[in-house]
Amino acid sequence: MTREGSVAVLTWNEGENRINLDSLARLNELLDELEKVEGPLSIVLTGSGKFFCNGLDLERFADKRDEFVATLHLLEQTIGRLLVFPAYSVAAINGHAFAGGALLSCAFDYRVMREDRGYWCMNEAEIGLALDERLWSILANRLPRATAIVAATTARRFSGPDALRLGIVESVAGEADVLAHALVVAESMANLDRPTLGVHKRLAHGAEAANLGFTL
Repeated sequence: MTREGSVAVLTWNEGENRINLDSLARLNELLDELEKVEGPLSIVLTGSGKFFCNGLDLERFADKRDEFVATLHLLEQTIGRLLVFPAYSVAAINGHAFAGGALLSCAFDYRVMREDRGYWCMNEAEIGLALDERLWSILANRLPRATAIVAATTARRFSGPDALRLGIVESVAGEADVLAHALVVAESMANLDRPTLGVHKRLAHGAEAANLGFTL
């Protein structure tokens, strides 16, 4: 984690940035630290290389059903936590955001995606891994309903411009500008009154956070 003025920049740099108990624990450790920060603050999460997050670490879970289930539950709780986190949050989607990575992006207040390469994709219908009601609710809470249905039922790979047009992201930028744009947006929101922002985020997303198992 680094600081750019009032912005905390969390950079995920683990190859394909797969979701497992270790990566989620580290993200929550950083959120614990940031929750103690007083004064102006906003958060940016970005990946590295061609991946923002390539989803669940399925190879790791091949013969570990219990760990797979535990990871899903922790992912849901972490998304719930981010939805109501008392600081403005921005996802700088520098590359592919697949499955769990696409769901994770839905936890942020603002998303900017690379416009020339990389896809946002819910590929569960392609790989035979069905969503449950809680995972579906993440899409339904944050995306236009028609877009959420298309994403879940077609495994479509959305380019940056398509994601912008269909309400998955708020903006797109070139490869060299994704993080810079995210930082500008995040810095512009860092002086919001954080207790008030927290109240408003709970009004907007509190029921969904509770549904995902995060205790307010």
